[in-house]
Amino acid sequence: MSDMAMPGEGQSKTLFINDPKVRSIGLQVIALIVVVVLGWMFIDNARENLADQKIATGFGFLENTAGFGINQTLIPYTETSTYGRAFVVGLLNTILVAVVGIFLATIIGFMVGVGRLSKNFVVRALSTVYVEILRNLPPLFQILFWYLAVLSALPGPRQSISVFGEFFLSNRGIFAPRPVFGEGSGLVVWATGAAILAVVLINYWSRARQEETGQRMPMLRIGLAILIGLPLVALIVTGFPISFDHPELKGFNFAGGIRIIPEFVALTVALATYTAAFIAENVRAGIQAVSHGQTEAAHSLGLRNGQTLRLVVIPQAMRVIIPPLTSQYLNLTKNSSLAVGIGYPDLVAVFAGTALNQTGQAIEIIAITMGVYLLLSIITSIIMNAYNKRVALVER
Repeated sequence: MSDMAMPGEGQSKTLFINDPKVRSIGLQVIALIVVVVLGWMFIDNARENLADQKIATGFGFLENTAGFGINQTLIPYTETSTYGRAFVVGLLNTILVAVVGIFLATIIGFMVGVGRLSKNFVVRALSTVYVEILRNLPPLFQILFWYLAVLSALPGPRQSISVFGEFFLSNRGIFAPRPVFGEGSGLVVWATGAAILAVVLINYWSRARQEETGQRMPMLRIGLAILIGLPLVALIVTGFPISFDHPELKGFNFAGGIRIIPEFVALTVALATYTAAFIAENVRAGIQAVSHGQTEAAHSLGLRNGQTLRLVVIPQAMRVIIPPLTSQYLNLTKNSSLAVGIGYPDLVAVFAGTALNQTGQAIEIIAITMGVYLLLSIITSIIMNAYNKRVALVER
């Protein structure tokens, strides 16, 4: 009798094994163990290889002198600066390309996307050609095209193209006046910030007022009056403390002013126009997703085509446009790493390129670079998701 199984014992074991929750937890535990073992093997193997090559580990190299120059720096930097400083310079250059590129790509993409649905045959055909050509050409090819075929073919500084005698375009870049902030300029900066904040607050109040009363305010005129008037008053009160350092041709190059290097222009324009082709298709799809009845209803209320598109169609289409738009912003940021192909000093070229070759700290540098791109992607996603929730349709 003792060897006989108790009633229900085999059935309980069978049920325990076949329980989906227990089985899923068991598989996750096994997967975690495999990942930990593989990670430990990787770390141990890397440590032994680094020890054999007599390469020190850790992040102490960030405090060592870099010893190389960078042709575009948004913060003070010299060859005697540290690798940590070089990392910050490369990071800021990458962020600059991403921000400017996203801004330009969004504007171009929306214009081309709307143009794809235009009733004008010429506008529609040009928009279609733009999308079909640019989105099917590799981004690196487009970067090289702008850098080698367009900017490098420009005349030298002595024969540079002048715009109003203040801006000069040559194969060495774009030269523009540089603002010089004198005593009292801080008040002008604060006045400009206050003007921007005032416009934002008035815009929120205007929208709330329109929802309650149906009356619209001329925000364009009010906004321009505040943005121009308040800083102008501050300039007059402080005696115009902001002057400009104008570029002047001296010898074989320009001196003074601000120089925008051709590598930055080529990279930004190429990435912006390439990404805009994909954004245009997202915009076109979003507009077509809005019921045509919405357009007919707006026309029945007396709204013109432009007003219908701006006030009725686009706000509803944004719910469809934003999710893929976020992906395009992330792609543009990551595609900026192609800057190494033309020598633009972004994070990959400066830190994962020159700094890695000089220090040999491959694991640390690649880990930092991966973490930076991951962090930039997460920040972009958080911002876009927050905006997406704001324009989402709220169920009642």
